[in-house]
Amino acid sequence: MAAPPEPAQPPLAPDPPDSVFFKLVRVVNLTARPFQQRVGRQHQLTLNEWRTMAVLGRHPGVTATQVADLTGLDKMAVSRALAGLQRRKRLRRQDDPTDQRRTRLYLSSIGKALFATVAAQARERESELFAGVAPAELMQLDAVLDKLVASVSGQAGSSS
Repeated sequence: MAAPPEPAQPPLAPDPPDSVFFKLVRVVNLTARPFQQRVGRQHQLTLNEWRTMAVLGRHPGVTATQVADLTGLDKMAVSRALAGLQRRKRLRRQDDPTDQRRTRLYLSSIGKALFATVAAQARERESELFAGVAPAELMQLDAVLDKLVASVSGQAGSSS
């Protein structure tokens, strides 16, 4: 007895790899992938811990909510990153003198030293990544990314 014929496949939607969004996600994934091999293992640091450190290095005294806003990470991911940083004594917490319910976050001296080291490695990686991009193109990309961040930040509370 012959097998029944397979149902006809529906027409394919436009190929996701051709969409700008898919390419943006792919670039993020491809640039983040080597982090664990290059930096993470060497310094016992997760990518989200590094993202959190990058914010604290530039904005000492922010709150966990502000770290989530500035990184785009969800609150649980930030909480895990902060716990990991604190476990390795890379983070210091200080009660907010104006609001005792809030805690301000700072890199400890150990965290600052690690931040300086990893930031230098990150700048080298960024230089490699953008070596084939003209300065004018990089400025244009930066402006477009700022617009995207502003647009998506405004939608963060709405459902899709």
